[in-house]
Amino acid sequence: MAEDQNSSDIVLPEGKEPTLRVVPMPSDANYSGDIFGGWIMSQVDIAGSIPAARLARGRIVTIAVNSFLFKQPVMIGDLVSFYSEVARVGRTSITVDVEVYAQRRSLHETVKVTEATLTYVAVDENRRPRPVSGESGGQA
Repeated sequence: MAEDQNSSDIVLPEGKEPTLRVVPMPSDANYSGDIFGGWIMSQVDIAGSIPAARLARGRIVTIAVNSFLFKQPVMIGDLVSFYSEVARVGRTSITVDVEVYAQRRSLHETVKVTEATLTYVAVDENRRPRPVSGESGGQA
């Protein structure tokens, strides 16, 4: 894992609503009981796409995973909360930061488990890039 953290100091982001909340199940875990990294990546992509699609007012596609850091494992039964925020808006692209927290079922603690930055591109009905039609929430 990337770094140690004192879980008693970690709280969910105040004043923000999670974009997505989910509880991973046994079928999402490896033989050790940790949730597959690919499952987390998939959920991060979904969480990041929600504000991007809303801002683009239409179809978007994931064009890049700019960064992805697993900080702590996610376990079966954790309540996993995904917080997404638009970081930059370009002519056709939207970059979104996603932070992921797990509330441990058995230990009554919260840990930051993942952080990622993804870029999406607004596309038309022919899946060709098109200008973002929403208001700019960041820098181009």
